[in-house]
Amino acid sequence: MSDEANPFESLQSQIDEAANYLDVGGDEIERLKHPERVLETNLTIEGDDGDLERFTAFRSQFNGDRGPYKGGIRYHPQVSRDEVKALSGWMTYKTAIVDIPLGGGKGGIALDPDDYSEAELERLTRSFAKELRPLIGEDRDVPAPDVNTGQREMNWIKDTYETLENTTEPGVITGKALDSGGSEGRVEATGRSTVIAAREAFDYLDKDLEGATVAVQGYGNAGWIAAKLIDEMGATVVAASDSSGGIYNPDGFDPVAAKEHKNETGSVVGYEESDEEITNDEVLTLDVDLLIPAALENAIDADLAEDVAADVISEAANGPLTPAADEVLEETDVFVIPDILANAGGVTVSYFEWVQNRQRFYWSEERVNEELETIIVDAFDALVETYEEHDLENPRTAAYVVAIQRVADAFEEAGSWP
Repeated sequence: MSDEANPFESLQSQIDEAANYLDVGGDEIERLKHPERVLETNLTIEGDDGDLERFTAFRSQFNGDRGPYKGGIRYHPQVSRDEVKALSGWMTYKTAIVDIPLGGGKGGIALDPDDYSEAELERLTRSFAKELRPLIGEDRDVPAPDVNTGQREMNWIKDTYETLENTTEPGVITGKALDSGGSEGRVEATGRSTVIAAREAFDYLDKDLEGATVAVQGYGNAGWIAAKLIDEMGATVVAASDSSGGIYNPDGFDPVAAKEHKNETGSVVGYEESDEEITNDEVLTLDVDLLIPAALENAIDADLAEDVAADVISEAANGPLTPAADEVLEETDVFVIPDILANAGGVTVSYFEWVQNRQRFYWSEERVNEELETIIVDAFDALVETYEEHDLENPRTAAYVVAIQRVADAFEEAGSWP
């Protein structure tokens, strides 16, 4: 990757492209390109050594026209104001494309969690929860896990909020452990929607998924689950990578065993079924039937896109392609399933968790997966209908046309008042 596209500018570019096919005024489009509010806060905690350390944290509430703000909290050194604004915007249109009654939000703390103990991370998470307390709630803003956060952090936030509010409100946050009010199927949800969308794309393009070759860039939760599930569908995973590098075997390998190797060693590199070690860029440019980018945004820029040889891309990560890369891939007829649909399984099952928390009635994993399947298939069908109706150049624009129209309709139906 040679350029670092500003993710917020990428989001706005995607909205502008879709606006060309919408009967929505320019003033309304401008409103839909900016967050409603952004919290920036400095968190100071005492480290295990007794010294104080300051961290910058953010929460962006992009749009609440269709329901409470919804979106994850990530811990990563690259967390910035523009990043969370972009991610909260993508979440707004993600909830809209899958037609669940939520808005979009996102948050994060700029740090590398590997540099801190569990006790330090707990103090930091609870400090952030205290700052978020006036903004969040099951009818206002419902955070969730994201990069480098999970059930542990969500449980801490839930406990902090409930303690300070002197209440029981499991729906204040999703992605919790099962015993704390979490949902069955949540851990696999993002990877599952990524492969359901890929399966639907292969069917739409009249391609056979059985025996199709697959490369997965990023082997965290979404990436390795996608690899496992696509393998179960009959495809062949030939490459995978993480931040340390990649592995490749043209005959394929067991994605579950590769994950076990990563758990033991910290990386997929060195996995015994691998024929050779390759770079992340090489994983992204392999001649495969399906590419699943499952790491961070801007993984594929225009220069790298020139070498992409996959037929279909299903975006498990948020914003893995820059707008310039999209233009290149249009010219080479790569079918890109956009992130706001492909990885929407996470927020969809978070919605299911929120519903279950409010009802105090919990579903089986089978029901969760069946409901998720229905929502992703219906969303893909809506995307294809719009893609064909407007003769659009790429599926991403089709997804935004559907999503922006739904948000704009909700705003118009609500009316306005001074």
